[in-house]
Amino acid sequence: MSFSIKEIKEIVNNAQTEDDLAPFIRDQRKGVQTLLESARKKIEKNLLLQKKLATMKQYEKEAFQKGFCHIAGVDEVGRGPLAGPVVAAAVILPEDFNLVGINDSKQLSETKRAFFYDEIKKCAISYHVAIVPHSVIDKVNIYEATKIAMNEALDGLSPSSDFTLIDAMPLKRSVNELSIIKGDSKSVSIAAASILAKVTRDQLMREYDAKYPGYDFSSNMGYGTKKHLEGLAKLGPCDIHRLTFAPVKSYF
Repeated sequence: MSFSIKEIKEIVNNAQTEDDLAPFIRDQRKGVQTLLESARKKIEKNLLLQKKLATMKQYEKEAFQKGFCHIAGVDEVGRGPLAGPVVAAAVILPEDFNLVGINDSKQLSETKRAFFYDEIKKCAISYHVAIVPHSVIDKVNIYEATKIAMNEALDGLSPSSDFTLIDAMPLKRSVNELSIIKGDSKSVSIAAASILAKVTRDQLMREYDAKYPGYDFSSNMGYGTKKHLEGLAKLGPCDIHRLTFAPVKSYF
């Protein structure tokens, strides 16, 4: 049976393995060969993403094998900005979680973060996002405020976690926790938490941009970019600036 190039395109676009392409390998039409090459790249990329996901599930797999049932990943966003809150999220994913392509939120495009944000909330056994405002950061310092946010995120889980994977910062809530350097790129649960935290904080900063124009918050998310610093120089600090952070404190 002879297939049109349009029909072949529909078939190979859904190919999962090289075997799915086999019926068309001997078709010498240039259009078909172009489609096959594109499909091969797509298959290879998907296999790499599946391998990456399997690697990122390793910490969770080991915890499940030890008998833990509710393994939470925890991460924060917003330690470095000059304005706005620090946001932390905690997420418990099911053992069969299989969302290919998930990664550290910083490594994803805004569109992909938005997609994963919705999917994580649909799939998660439990999740909670905690927001600690700039006023608390100024009162206790950013390190302590980050710990407060992470602990509040964990406290908000229902069911609660029986094992915790944390990005970098030890919380010492129990012996059943593991702090992982660059955990948002090594653990699927921490990566999921980083996505929830970042999407939440980015949305807050866009809302603040409308309320406090002149600092370009919707683009810089409170970080000290050129436009942000120009806004500071012209307008001075606004109500969400961290007054203990340089160069904000230089305006007092």
